[in-house]
Formats: sequence, C-alpha cells, structure tokens
Amino acid sequence: MINYLKSERYRLTRKTGLHLTSLLACGLIIAFGFTLYFFGQNEVNFPYATSYFFYSNIVNGGVLIFIIVILINSALTGKDLSTLKQSVSFGISRSTIFWSKLILTFMYFLLLCLIGMILMGALGETLFTDSEPYLNSFLLASVNMFPIVLSAFMLVHVLQMNRIGTIYTIITIIVIYTMSDGIMNLMFRLVGPLDELYKWTPSFLLNENTLSYTENAVTFSWESWLVGIGLSIIFLAIGLWQFNKKDID
Repeated sequence: MINYLKSERYRLTRKTGLHLTSLLACGLIIAFGFTLYFFGQNEVNFPYATSYFFYSNIVNGGVLIFIIVILINSALTGKDLSTLKQSVSFGISRSTIFWSKLILTFMYFLLLCLIGMILMGALGETLFTDSEPYLNSFLLASVNMFPIVLSAFMLVHVLQMNRIGTIYTIITIIVIYTMSDGIMNLMFRLVGPLDELYKWTPSFLLNENTLSYTENAVTFSWESWLVGIGLSIIFLAIGLWQFNKKDID
C-alpha cells in the first residue's frame, strides 16, 4: 500500500488544475475580505464590512464547500479511474486502491481547509471591528460543520469510485445536504414516532448551525458529529463492498 500511496501522491502533486483551483479559492477569500474592507472605509454606513458577514459566507456556504469537495475528490477518482484495470493487473488490491485515493484526496482537502480557516480568521480579525466578537462562533460553527462535510466527502468518493457520473453525484449531494430535512418531514410528519426524524438530517443540522451563528449563540453539536460519522461509516462500508464486486472494464 505504501508504494501505491507514493505513486498516487506523485500523480496528485502533478494535478496543475487542482492546485490552481486551490489557489483561486484562497485568492477569492482574500479578495472578498479586502473588497468588504474597501467599501467599509469608503462608503457611509456600508453594512457588510463586518467579521460577522465575512465569516457567514463560510457558515452559509455549504454548496460552495461541496463543490470544492467534488473537485478535489475527482482529482484521483475522475478520469484517472481508467488506470484501475492496469493497477489491478499488477496485483494491487481494490481495497488498497480505494483507501489510498481516499486518504490522499482527504489530506489535501484538510490542508486546504486549514489554510482557508487561517486566512478567514486572520482577515476577519484584522480588517473588521464588530460590536460583538464572532471568531469563536465562527470556529465552533466550523467544528459543527466538519463531520457533515466529512460525510459528503466520503459519499463523493464512494460515488466516484463506483463510476457514478458527476451530474448524478451533484444531484445526490444537493438532495441529501440541502433538501433532506424537507423530504423527511414530508414523508414522516404524520407518523407519530418518526415525526421528528427530519431533525437528524444533514440539511437540518447545517441550517440549525447557521441559525445559531446568526444569533452568535453557537454551541457544540454532538448531533452533527453523530450523524456525520455515522453516515461516513455507512457510505464507506457500502461503497467499498460495491467497489470490490464491480467489474472493471
């Protein structure tokens, strides 16, 4: 597995498009921060030059984060899957392929998230002054978001490894992470024991996290961690099982 990891790491480092996308994401954070700062200094009563609004674009930015998840995950699970047959013919197990690609892309994603968080915190605390401090709320809201985003990353990896088209992957992510609460509420609201099941959906937990942030009253959400880790385990178990029995053309 170590040799295969090294090989995949080398291929990942040569993904110029991926690195440019990462630089663009960081550049947009910087540009957005200084744009708000500029208008705050030059426009009378400009309401958006605050750390609250600056941070809220991450807390509310689930769709954008999921797009980044798909782009990073696709670096080793997109067109590169055409090399799977060759890898298997060399005696590399499917399990090794599955976990190696997951480990490398997830580490890259974590690194990008860390850099982004540092940029957000540094810019938010140096460019803006609010009547209320929002850095702690932003950090705690990000901690609450992490397991949900983690489960989305695992789901994308599973779908891509099993050669589910990108369009279908996007639709699946949208349904589960932005619409699942409404769907579950519609399905079970008349079923007594299950009428509050929607409160355990990813979209509901993300929305609650956002609402808590707007009120500057974020608390640690163990529900988000339970749901996020639970979904991650389920997605990986089903995905690996399906990948192991899938024909590789």
